[in-house]
Amino acid sequence: MTSIGTGYDLSASTYSPDGRIFQIEYAGKAVENSGTVIGLKVKDGIVLAVENLIHSKLLVPEANRRIQTVDRHIGLATAGFLADGRQIANRARDECASQRDLFSRGPELKTIVNRLGLYVQAYTLYSSVRPFGISTILGTVDKNGPSLHVIEPSGVSFGYHGAAIGKGRQLAKTELEKLKLSELSMSEAVLEAARIIYLVHEDAKEKDFELEVSWIGPESNFTHVHVPNELYKEACTKAKAALETFD
Repeated sequence: MTSIGTGYDLSASTYSPDGRIFQIEYAGKAVENSGTVIGLKVKDGIVLAVENLIHSKLLVPEANRRIQTVDRHIGLATAGFLADGRQIANRARDECASQRDLFSRGPELKTIVNRLGLYVQAYTLYSSVRPFGISTILGTVDKNGPSLHVIEPSGVSFGYHGAAIGKGRQLAKTELEKLKLSELSMSEAVLEAARIIYLVHEDAKEKDFELEVSWIGPESNFTHVHVPNELYKEACTKAKAALETFD
């Protein structure tokens, strides 16, 4: 009996004979068709960067961001379906608010990641729903230092020093592995993140894209914000120069 055929991919609650759930694999394909997203955990902070592909020249710049703030000190970036990313971001905000109400303090990222992972995994259990077509990177800096996690469409989550999701994840991971992340400052990490995003975009250079970069750490007063415009422009300029050298 083959596992490829009519019936096994009609529901998230149906296993194939070899133990696969095709709906979850299809959700992973949706992530792979999206722009690249990377996260860096460096010496004193977190940097998130997104290759936000522009599908129409009529779109308003910066109106469709993939990086969102879910708590003052927690940032979130998604690759995959934009609408699913907004739903996850709203759920994360609800979880953060609930933790504040219960414990009267800022939520710990590990707790939020576990709760979100359970939420995502619940959508892989029933035939009446479909899995989320996104992978999510969450980062924070708290009393325990910088922390970076990824939640996959299956609901499984991992902690990372450097993470990459989306279409160019393999090349991005290769570039991240070359960096000494624990020795980088936040400003240096922004420059490296921009360079990596511009590098992976070369495979789809016929499409325009917006670079989104945010950070959390001492330079941002330990709140999640987009990087200052001066640093953003410097990062883009140096990334383009590095790309010409690479060519």
